[in-house]
Amino acid sequence: MPEPAASPSPAAPTQGPAAEPVLDLAGVGIRRDGRWLLQGVDWRVAPTDRWVVLGPNGSGKTTMVRIASLWLHPTVGTVRVLGEQLGRADVRPLRTRIGLSSAAMADQLRPDLDVSDVVMTSRHGALEPWWHTYTDEDRDRAAEALERVGAAHLAGRTFGTLSSGERQRVQLARTVAAEPDLLLLDEPSAGLDLGAREDLVARVGDLVADPRTAPTILVTHHVEEIPVGFTHVLLLRAGAVVAAGPIAETLTEPTLSETFGLDVRVANDDGRWRAWARPR
Repeated sequence: MPEPAASPSPAAPTQGPAAEPVLDLAGVGIRRDGRWLLQGVDWRVAPTDRWVVLGPNGSGKTTMVRIASLWLHPTVGTVRVLGEQLGRADVRPLRTRIGLSSAAMADQLRPDLDVSDVVMTSRHGALEPWWHTYTDEDRDRAAEALERVGAAHLAGRTFGTLSSGERQRVQLARTVAAEPDLLLLDEPSAGLDLGAREDLVARVGDLVADPRTAPTILVTHHVEEIPVGFTHVLLLRAGAVVAAGPIAETLTEPTLSETFGLDVRVANDDGRWRAWARPR
């Protein structure tokens, strides 16, 4: 099994000491009810990286997100996030530095909450606007984030009236508005039709191309949902790392076939990936 260590992206500095990784997992495993959900995971995410975590259902992708977002402690191994070791640091202020977009997060948002408030409350990692005091600057930041992801026209709507694609864009704006040091996107295209999916993939691609965007981790189980601009990929199967590294070198027919248990073909067209099973 290839050693899952990240290499610097082309934008990484060429002089001076190597920057500390924003995420560093060493020998991480999660065991529940006598079964390993993850086992032997070594993974490092550098400050300039854009990673895809790819694998079939049940491969451990959601578990990885819960660890990276500091909501789950490993059974074994060491986790360092933003320079702090899990288990030896107060995770509450650290969580405010992590932008997380997920279906679980969307389910916690009140349907009659104004879209602008959904975005603005990310400033304090809150779900309701009355828990903290917000300024005009906070509201301007929320409006700028909505504009940045092409959702400015949704301001004034309530979250519960939005389509699935619109909700995903608002969630993306919420993570951007928080100005996080680490950005986690957990299956943002799940359940979207082709048009909404392609719109969101393009938005995420624009986002990661922006140097202001924090190091980003995108979780998916579809190769076609990988936006242009992602630099690395981590392939998971049954809780173990199949391969990890620069995407052009790692997302290959042999590694993807092993990951999904199929004889798979892979192609890249103008920076977009696609995969399909060979006819039997």
